Amino acid sequence: MRDVNLEQAARTLREGGLVAFPTETVYGLGARADDAQALDRVFVAKGRPRTHPLIVHLESGAELEAWVREIPPAARRLADVLWPGPLTLVLWRRAGVLDAVTGGRDTVAVRVPRHPLALALLRATGVAIAAPSANKFGHVSPTSAAHVRAEGFDDSVALLDGGECEVRLESTIVDVTSGVPTLLRPGGIDVETIEEVLGAKLADGRGGEARAPGMLAAHYAPRARVVAVRDLDEARARIAESSGKIAFVGSAPVSGATFVSAGEGAARARTLYATLRALDADAHDEVIIELPEERGIGLAVADRIRRAAAKP
Repeated sequence: MRDVNLEQAARTLREGGLVAFPTETVYGLGARADDAQALDRVFVAKGRPRTHPLIVHLESGAELEAWVREIPPAARRLADVLWPGPLTLVLWRRAGVLDAVTGGRDTVAVRVPRHPLALALLRATGVAIAAPSANKFGHVSPTSAAHVRAEGFDDSVALLDGGECEVRLESTIVDVTSGVPTLLRPGGIDVETIEEVLGAKLADGRGGEARAPGMLAAHYAPRARVVAVRDLDEARARIAESSGKIAFVGSAPVSGATFVSAGEGAARARTLYATLRALDADAHDEVIIELPEERGIGLAVADRIRRAAAKP
């Protein structure tokens, strides 16, 4: 992997290369969204299934009509109020949008990132950037340039270092292709905020087909085995039956395990992935994580913990 500046990153993208770049959520592994060969390099570099859609990053909502057939009132409202920001909208794709972007589906996932360096890169490149997270498929998403470097990409991948991300959890994904906006993945904008903007409740589409990024049952997983528990009593019981080097991420220490304070609210979301990477680096065999209350950002944190724990 090679470090580049903004000008070099934009040139790499225009020429069909790959660039890992910061957003407010996590680092993305970007390619120009209108180049099938460049997009193929993303799937090869990550080891990502080609049926798994990518998110198209736009410089502004004004570019939306170039990618989608129609913009329902709910989608327009969400874009006007919550973009730039960690919200991805799923809409019917316009003719000409590549199958490599959509996973062969008739929908496309789009968002406008809030990170100033991501927006500067989009302006300098002059084209939309399709980008999943800048890690090997299924691994913990990177929230710093150091995390991206640790993934072991070769020198065909350039890195635009923007320091640590702000939110450090992926975007919320909402499907607005029907009359009822539907939550596909909780993320950096909580459901309550989205519902307030809409003036209506979101439907829950999380248990259905993996039709958007990050919907696979097993995802976001470190090398260590992850176990989700509801409370300290369940953590104690699990530790008692576990062997090897055990860590507990929760509200209070538990005998028999390395303790890491989980934190609360947005602080917990910002530390989750870094904690998992640090425990992996310390060669823990099992990481037991206490689930948060599933409201606000806690819904997204619990989602990521469960998907990490679902890894075979």
